[in-house]
Amino acid sequence: MYEDSWYNFVPDHTHKRNPSISQPSGHRRRESLLQQPNGNKQPDAIEPLEELFEEPETSIDPPEATLSRRAKSYSDFYHVVRAQLSKDATAAKKRRKKAKERTLDALMVEKLEKGLRYQGSPQLESLDSDLINASQQEYLLYRDQLEMTERHLEKLISDSNGALDLLTSLADSFRAVESQTSSFQAQCDDLLSEERRLQKLADEVGTDLHYYAYLDGVTRRLNAPGASRLVNHENFGEILTNLDACIVFMVQHPDYRDAESYLARYQSLLTKALHLLEVGFTGHLERISSEISKQIAATQSDSARHALAYGRFEEMVLEVDGLVANAQRVIRSCYDQLGNPLTGQSFDYYSNTAVSIFSSYSDVRDRDLRPMTQHDLEVFKKDVKEINVETACRNFIKQCYERSYDEASLFAKIFSIEPQYTVDPQSAYVALRNQHKALVNTANISPIANTLQSVLQTSELHTICNLLGWITNEYLLLEYDEEETRYSLHCHDLTARLLIEYLWPFTDNSFDAEVTKAISKAPVSLDSLKITPVVNGVASSNAHPITKRALELLAMYDQAMPKERSSSSVVFRIIDETILAMQRVESRLKSNKAAIPDPDPDLFMIKNLLILKNGLVSLEIGDVRSQPAAMQHFGQIWDTLSPQNWMGLFRGILGGTLSLGLWSSAASTPPTANNQATPARTQVQTEQDANEKLDELLRQSIYTFTQRWGTLINAAKSGKRGAKSLVATEKELDEKLLTAFGGQPEVVAKLKEAIQINAQAQKEMKAEKGAR
Repeated sequence: MYEDSWYNFVPDHTHKRNPSISQPSGHRRRESLLQQPNGNKQPDAIEPLEELFEEPETSIDPPEATLSRRAKSYSDFYHVVRAQLSKDATAAKKRRKKAKERTLDALMVEKLEKGLRYQGSPQLESLDSDLINASQQEYLLYRDQLEMTERHLEKLISDSNGALDLLTSLADSFRAVESQTSSFQAQCDDLLSEERRLQKLADEVGTDLHYYAYLDGVTRRLNAPGASRLVNHENFGEILTNLDACIVFMVQHPDYRDAESYLARYQSLLTKALHLLEVGFTGHLERISSEISKQIAATQSDSARHALAYGRFEEMVLEVDGLVANAQRVIRSCYDQLGNPLTGQSFDYYSNTAVSIFSSYSDVRDRDLRPMTQHDLEVFKKDVKEINVETACRNFIKQCYERSYDEASLFAKIFSIEPQYTVDPQSAYVALRNQHKALVNTANISPIANTLQSVLQTSELHTICNLLGWITNEYLLLEYDEEETRYSLHCHDLTARLLIEYLWPFTDNSFDAEVTKAISKAPVSLDSLKITPVVNGVASSNAHPITKRALELLAMYDQAMPKERSSSSVVFRIIDETILAMQRVESRLKSNKAAIPDPDPDLFMIKNLLILKNGLVSLEIGDVRSQPAAMQHFGQIWDTLSPQNWMGLFRGILGGTLSLGLWSSAASTPPTANNQATPARTQVQTEQDANEKLDELLRQSIYTFTQRWGTLINAAKSGKRGAKSLVATEKELDEKLLTAFGGQPEVVAKLKEAIQINAQAQKEMKAEKGAR
């Protein structure tokens, strides 16, 4: 801090003047201690200073800045700042105290010269103070700022502490309020729960009481004068709904007081209300009918009648919209949109009223449209006489279908349901079908069937088949590109029921009568027993008349019926009766005991049975008329007979009897003890259907024919006495085969092959017997 020169000018106490030397008296200027000695006098040798004990110089500079520990909270920061400020204040006091005492403290002088040293202390102290102040001026400013900041921070800390105390007090208050509020909320929740329970109980009591209290009011309303006018208003539906609800409630709570009595009274009131509705709706229809029927009877124009019967009638019915709405409400209470029953507690009450309304409606419509239906019948009968039965029936069916569609549309608009076919006795369809009226509607198609049957009963069978074929193709089978409309669907349903319920059974009966007449009881003339040559290559041209008629009946039935009915009892009866007729003819032919009867009974059976089998197979493939001249299925039949296996079968001949083996449907039957076959021509199982019976008889006839001619061939080859020559026998065989199967060379060839196989088998069997 001080330069070395300061220490060089300090007086040396060893060279001081002796105080005993006298000084001149008087005032003289004090000699400066800093003045150099005058003259050239050399200074005495300077003794070295004694050991100097100095304390380390204490710096008066501001303390070095250090990074204080970061406070974790405001209170921690406050304590850290207070501790740091206290520490700094203590250090500053120590520095100031040391600064005042450090002028000569750096040198440790002897006590003898202490007074001399203190003589210059005031000046030094002044200088030191000035220097210190000058050097620390800037830091003093910082100190003042820090002190002001300290006071400000202490103020902030004090305010923060106050705020924290306030917040703590508020938190305590809030916790106390919360505890009180929770208790209050729990009490309120309990009160609300109790209130809801009481409210629910009160509602239940009030609801139950309503079912009892409603009785008096509705009784007065339904028994009051003019109660019939209630059915014209919409609030009548509310009465029905409330009565239903009361009935259901009493049924569900039979243990309630007087529940049975109230139930009976409510049911009685419901019956009365429904009766009022029925009477009101019937009266409304009668008023309309009295006007519409007169206008229809007064006009002769078909278009005017149609407009009155449907357009005007619908408009007048729907004018009283409240009454119609109530009627629809009753009907929809027991039926759905399609007329199916809706089971419920009051179904019987509503269904009885609905059936009564339907009956009244049907009576009114039948009476109003009677002039139109009578006119349609007159036109139909006129067409039958003047044109033909088939055309008249077609026109009548078209007209009835249009009338039925119009009636169905009107019925749906008035009653808001569209009854569909069902067998449920509680359905709306059955209720309408039981209304036997002359007017055709959705459920009543019996007038169409009765009118058609009355005419077709005296008509020829092909007329009936043509009409049924037209109805099926026109209405029942839709083309692939034909769009389905409401009218087409309606006609489809009517046609299906008309055919299934009426026309198909009627046609089956007609076919049965024709089969009995033309096949079962047909007379057999001698001319019909001969096998004539084939005409124009048509295989069936030389068939027996009964077989021809059977083929015609099969063709007509296939034309009249869809393929789903091709396996009906009628088809099998035709085949069965034809087989029986052929067996009767065969028995008559066998009465001729000639060696070679003419005609050959077995060949007769083969010819007619093959033609019948071919017609039946043609019916199965669906087109019997496309190739009527050719026996296109004979190859299939012949393959079933398997002539390649005949050699082994013929070798089973023992005692003149052939085991049928694979030929018969009874092939799996074990042989008897003598290895003879049990079946015979007359032993056809009764449980077989017509196809099996036909195949069985055909196999037996082919076997008998080939066996007999095989014997004749072998006799001719062996030159047996009385036998014809081989050439004559073969020529006669060729003539018979060509006569019977002219134009079918494959049939002739296969029969000849079978005869040769049979002859060879007989020859080998005879050789085996001779070898034994």
